[in-house]
Amino acid sequence: MENQPKLNSSKEVIAFLAERFPQCFSAEGEARPLKIGIFQDLVARVEGEMSLSKTQLRSALRLYTSSWRYLYGIKVGAVRVDLDGNPCGELDEQHVEHARKQLEEAKARVQAQRAEQQAKKREAAIANGETVEDKPRRERKPRPTQAPRRKETSERKPRAEKPAAPAPREEKRTPVTDITALQVGQAIKVKAGNNAMDATVLEITKDGVRVQLTSGMAMIVRAEHLSF
Repeated sequence: MENQPKLNSSKEVIAFLAERFPQCFSAEGEARPLKIGIFQDLVARVEGEMSLSKTQLRSALRLYTSSWRYLYGIKVGAVRVDLDGNPCGELDEQHVEHARKQLEEAKARVQAQRAEQQAKKREAAIANGETVEDKPRRERKPRPTQAPRRKETSERKPRAEKPAAPAPREEKRTPVTDITALQVGQAIKVKAGNNAMDATVLEITKDGVRVQLTSGMAMIVRAEHLSF
């Protein structure tokens, strides 16, 4: 017994209990509600281990059950557990409400302590002649420099306009008025739209003139579509 290491703080005792009874105590995260009267169970199971006394166990248990993570675990539907993790009944509504009030009071105390610390810092800064601001101003980032805009289009040099291509000259053609004046093998023009295609007279018939185009195609054309 004398050679066992001694636990000096309540946090060390809680860490020991979490390792000794992992189904009941936890060193981090949300804690499970403890069985009512679990202190007597602890005394019976661990008194003397690690040189623990009743006073140390009571102080550690008080710190554990007043922690925020334990108070968060006291909620409707939660089940109390014994040292081995066995269920020991659901929480009463009054216990849930009591834990809620304890949590609110603990948060209020922390906020009051922070506000007091901030006030002391302000007083110290004022005493040292420093300027005190409630919130530090954010430094404005310089805007990126914009690239210079191009000059307006009116200042640009006018583009030289290309001279218009001269209109093609229309060839003067003499229409054929009398197909009987034509001869076989004579060169002639066949009108196709606004163009005239070269052709050769093959035959003169009563329906018109049979001609052959330069492409080799032969056709009968009436006199009004022919010219010299």
